[in-house]
Amino acid sequence: MPGAAAVYNDFAIFTGRAHPELAEAIAARLGRPLGKVDVFEFSNENIFVQFQENIRQRDVYLVQPFVSPVNTSILELLIMIDAARRASAGRITAVIPYYAYGRSDKKDQPRVPITARLIANMLETAGADRVLTMNLHAGQIQGFFNIPLDELNALFPVSAYFKSKNLTDYTVVATDVGGEKRARDRAVRLDLPLAIIDKRRIGNTETAEAMHVIGEVEGRGCLILDDEISTAGTIVSAVNALRQNGAREMIISCYHPVFSGPAVARLRSLDAREIDTRGEPPLALHEPAAEAPAHARRAGVERGDSARIAEVVGEALVVSQALDQDHDHVPAGLGAHGLAQIDRTGAGAVCADA
Repeated sequence: MPGAAAVYNDFAIFTGRAHPELAEAIAARLGRPLGKVDVFEFSNENIFVQFQENIRQRDVYLVQPFVSPVNTSILELLIMIDAARRASAGRITAVIPYYAYGRSDKKDQPRVPITARLIANMLETAGADRVLTMNLHAGQIQGFFNIPLDELNALFPVSAYFKSKNLTDYTVVATDVGGEKRARDRAVRLDLPLAIIDKRRIGNTETAEAMHVIGEVEGRGCLILDDEISTAGTIVSAVNALRQNGAREMIISCYHPVFSGPAVARLRSLDAREIDTRGEPPLALHEPAAEAPAHARRAGVERGDSARIAEVVGEALVVSQALDQDHDHVPAGLGAHGLAQIDRTGAGAVCADA
């Protein structure tokens, strides 16, 4: 019937090969087993996907952050979506905690693509009905989609973690003007002042240069916030600029620890009080040692905490399912940890206060 709410037999969670540990943690949060699916490559590098259980008219969630190898992760998800659509899934939600190519969100040079938009188009064409993601690099990426997109925000659990540390005489620092709002939200929640680094990028060389520090940092500790750390060039430049302006000590925080190329070595050389990566993708993808170094709390790198991300995503899925069943009531107790919640329209995410 036109206008009638869709009814699904059940919901199921599947994962590709990008980050199965995260998918398992999400499923555990929901008290559900992961669905069975075969995903592998033939010798000619062609990807094969086959769901090993009936998903007809089921509400299907496909967990696949776009992590290394990034392009394989993207194509693998597209093939999984197509397979689910051809298996008559009732609704297909692509769960992409880390949305790669987020920095390619505009034409900032002649004759360049807007790859973030291209990927949005591909997800829709493959057959995704909805996308669930987390802390996009740029808010306008939401507008690239013609299907509902829910952007979850790890601000709340991460802010709660730093609030528990009782940081005094600290300043929250945005690594560039574009990250000012992100850092301001953190500063407000921690009741700390804000500083901003005036940064410029040098061509397409993944090199950044800090020009000026706007704000008071002399004699204070600095909580440096970035949404994504790739090669850590921006972080190194920021730390050097802050120390030149008299900052006392550094804590570095990010939502997406990509840590490619020289990132881990650069971060270890910074002598930061703490490098907090309570996010995903998993550091093990770029760091040979599976265990965090013994000096992780001092000048080292702490591994990403999949459990925290799983908690945010898992609770969002619970709220979403509850709203599908009852559009007027959210079950008592959900959102109690200040995690992201889905709004009642399903088109866009709102974040519950902690």
